[in-house]
Amino acid sequence: MLESLLIANRGEIARRIIRTAKMFGIRTIAVYSEADAGLPFVREADEAIAIGPSPARESYLSQTRILEATRKTGAAAIHPGYGFLSENAGFAEAVEKAGILWVGAPPAAIRAMGLKDAAKELMQAAGVPVTPGYMGADQSEERLAAEADTIGYPVLIKAVAGGGGKGMRRVDCPQDFAERLASCRREAAAAFGDDRVLIERYIANPRHIEVQVFADKLGNCVHLFERDCSLQRRHQKVIEEAPAPGLDAATRAVICDAAVKAARAVNYVGAGTIEFIADASEGLREDRIWFMEMNTRLQVEHPVTEAITGEDLVLWQLKVASGEPLPKSQDEIAMNGWAFEARLYAENPAAGYLPSTGWLEHLSLPQTVRVDSGVEQGDEITAFYDPMIAKIVTHGSNREAALSKLAAACAGIEVWPVKSNAGLLACIAVDPDFRAARIDTGFLDRHGDSLVAMEPREIAIDTAATVLSRKTDGDPWSALTGFRIGGADDKRVRIRIGDHLHWGQSRPELEANTVTIGETTVLFDAGNAWPISLPVASEVEASQGAGDGAILSPMPGLVISVDVTDGDRVAKGDRLLTVEAMKMEHSLRAPFDGIVEKLQVSSGIRVSENQLVVTIVKEQD
Repeated sequence: MLESLLIANRGEIARRIIRTAKMFGIRTIAVYSEADAGLPFVREADEAIAIGPSPARESYLSQTRILEATRKTGAAAIHPGYGFLSENAGFAEAVEKAGILWVGAPPAAIRAMGLKDAAKELMQAAGVPVTPGYMGADQSEERLAAEADTIGYPVLIKAVAGGGGKGMRRVDCPQDFAERLASCRREAAAAFGDDRVLIERYIANPRHIEVQVFADKLGNCVHLFERDCSLQRRHQKVIEEAPAPGLDAATRAVICDAAVKAARAVNYVGAGTIEFIADASEGLREDRIWFMEMNTRLQVEHPVTEAITGEDLVLWQLKVASGEPLPKSQDEIAMNGWAFEARLYAENPAAGYLPSTGWLEHLSLPQTVRVDSGVEQGDEITAFYDPMIAKIVTHGSNREAALSKLAAACAGIEVWPVKSNAGLLACIAVDPDFRAARIDTGFLDRHGDSLVAMEPREIAIDTAATVLSRKTDGDPWSALTGFRIGGADDKRVRIRIGDHLHWGQSRPELEANTVTIGETTVLFDAGNAWPISLPVASEVEASQGAGDGAILSPMPGLVISVDVTDGDRVAKGDRLLTVEAMKMEHSLRAPFDGIVEKLQVSSGIRVSENQLVVTIVKEQD
């Protein structure tokens, strides 16, 4: 086994790798940026080296600085985790050339599977079914649009070098093709340095099913069953589970065998994932499941595979990288029970999943299930990296048991003042359609409005009233007292929850889950966090008029394009500018027909949340 290991990553995956390495006496070295200096993974490693400023390009994506840290610390091996440089063939070659052990896929395999068009051609040659589409060298807008017409709308534009949901756009009609193509290319160029795309048939009822594969340097290759990652928003996974619901043994055998065949086709070594897209309109059938791509690294959702197999996949990686054979043969790998993983993100589902940044003044995560987290209470969520707070992992004897544990775990999450998707996760876990496994990648698009808490539940309002009524002490402005014939007095309390006023029923039997931070009292209910207070006597709720043309940035980020200038006439819905943060683009559009009165920003400028970026006035004004 290795003597020392440098983890070229951050956050929860760095902590995850450190945990396994320490169990087997391996000295661990962390690298960190300025923004991450105070995070847990830095403290938990045996040694930590600063590698640069906060932007990833100047730290975690700097091959030179990471190799320099490796030489300085004498690390015998590098584990890249996932993201950043984990699928960079050039970096893998540089590591091996420096005489350092690379705990990852061979550079040739990374290259072979890193470009979606070449990977598909390779899989076709190996006898693995692929999704119908266009993967040609002619990248002109005219040719791509013509191919989309031939395939038939809706189509999916995908960056050839893409991954993680970036560089991917659905197009429903020819009129939108040019704009979506330009946006996809821009994002692909920024994220991967390659703006080439391919066009695929868009599957109407898609299920995203992936198979975990593992191969050693001795020619052995196995699978560790499949995961279902269909629950997504904007092509980013939200909840994963294993095994895939509705997949029978015969179909499972077919896709798992195809995954092993795919890995062997590129002489794979290490942990990898073969991703398939399935048309589930008639159930999961082997003739309706196609190869989509291969991720030549450990996946974010690997804990669900660990839960159903009882294997430590990071340990498998370390053994394989050291030249040892796979710990188990195919016949020795068994599947036990069911597992779920929910990704807890710092984002606001009620505002279109916009990222949320700031200090985690209060953070309480479940204690009875597996939690992989890169942060703790008091840490900061910045705009520089992925907005994940934690992964919540549950395991049970069957799907219902594991899902019930997930529902309870997510409902008990407490995050403040950073916004999170904990309430959304809790609602998904109890949704009848999700519990019945009536899922595909469009689940959140169809159910999102009913799953996102725009207002507190009635019981939360009454709980807040119960808490705050104790503070009124008979104040006539904030409480009314009535009576019932033959019953006890009925005490109603006027309270503020978030930005709105409510009448709540004080019910002493209700148990309140609140924390007070500074002067703010926060009520936690089913994963949601609601600031509660007593209104002043003269308070009138503020509302923003429909004609307000002050356009504010909904999130902190970088202005990557500006489409208007002062004096331009715009129609309602026209794009004004685009802000990028945390791997996501957000276009700001005109709220009504009017004229650009004042543009406050330019491309390349960083903006803060709620910063005024442009003002629109109605033409008659």
